[in-house]
Order: sequence, then C-alpha cells, then structure tokens
Amino acid sequence: MPHHILVADDDPHIREVICFALEKAGMKTLGVADGAAALQEIGRRAPDLVVLDIGMPEMDGLEVCRRLRHTSDVPVLFLSARDEEIDRILGLEMGGDDYVTKPFSPRELVARVNVILRRARPAAPEAADDRQFSHGKLTLAPASHAAAFDGTPLALTGIEFSILKGFLARPAHVLDRDAVMANAYAGKIHVADRTVDSHIRNIRAKLAAVGCVDAIETVHGVGFRLGRCG
Repeated sequence: MPHHILVADDDPHIREVICFALEKAGMKTLGVADGAAALQEIGRRAPDLVVLDIGMPEMDGLEVCRRLRHTSDVPVLFLSARDEEIDRILGLEMGGDDYVTKPFSPRELVARVNVILRRARPAAPEAADDRQFSHGKLTLAPASHAAAFDGTPLALTGIEFSILKGFLARPAHVLDRDAVMANAYAGKIHVADRTVDSHIRNIRAKLAAVGCVDAIETVHGVGFRLGRCG
C-alpha cells in the first residue's frame, strides 16, 4: 500500500511541487491550504505523515502540531520560509520529526519523508528486529516499536525511538552528534546540531515525565551517553 501524505501549505505552487515529487516517489497525497483544513482531514483519515508549513495564516503550523499532539503521534515534517533557529527548535519540541527550509530541493524533501516513514513504521515481519533492549528500568522492543520506563509506556516519535535505540545498543559508549543522528537518519541528509539537541531534549523530557531523570548525559565537548536509567 502506498503511503498517504497530507501536505498543508497556503502557497498552491509549493503544494503542487511537493505533491508532484511525493507522487513521483510512489506516494499518495492530499493538499490543503490552511491549518484548520489540515486538522479536519487528519480527523477524517489519519495520514502516514503530514508536511506542515509553519507560516500559514490564521492557524500556523506550530499551532496545528500542538493541537495534533493531543490526539495523534502522526509524523510531522515542518516547512518554513525562514531559516530561523527558534522556529526549528519550537517545531521539534512540539513533536515535529524534521524541518526543511524554503526554498528546498524536492529530492531532499522526499528523502527526508522516506527516512521518517521508515522510522515510524515497524519493519516487515520477515525483517523485523526481534531484539529486546534494556538498561536499568528502560526497555525498548523495536519489532513492536514499544518503549517503556519501569513499565510506563513512552510516546516517542520514530526519530526519537531510533536515537534511544542507538544509545541502548551501545550503553557504555559516548556518541557524538554525528553518531547520534546516524542512528536516526539515513544517507547524506544533513542535520544541524540544534536539531540533534532538540531531539535529545525531547527524549529527556519524556523520560523525566515518567520518573527517569538521568536518561541521557552530556559529555561536554564530546557528545552524549546513556545514563543509569534507574
């Protein structure tokens, strides 16, 4: 079954370019012009991923994502006409999976969408990763895309799950930013240091909310390592 992608952008030309690129890559798309329509369509039929413009009038993409996260963990790829660090950080902290700045390469956007989709969906049964990872009270089951701390389930995005899995696979190692993101992004996709930090901050916050205050430690000047998770 082809992936169903919802594209929300108030610029009809950009919607057309994105939809054409995604459909050429074998996906089905639906384009909407504003945030309210995006929420309405998601309520009607949950897509596999939402491409969401931050700068839409009336209800911007950040507000759409904030409302969406109350009821859904559908992956979100943000678009913005401004390469503003605060937009990127806010978007990721609200639960976005990635961020692309306009003008963008349609090929890069499709590549980023494919990465997010691979991380968000469990592998096919014949290729499923049936290993179980555990460290302290933290457990991950990749085949079912399930994570928990001391028995309490964790609602992680696909990217966050992959990052945490990378730490659990090498619990004694210090990982620099390149190594952290290699666990989450494939190919030659460039990811800014601030994007890495935002994902780490989100993981820490979600674990702290269930009682794990030492999930990921910062090794200054080097990178990150898994904490005790006790």
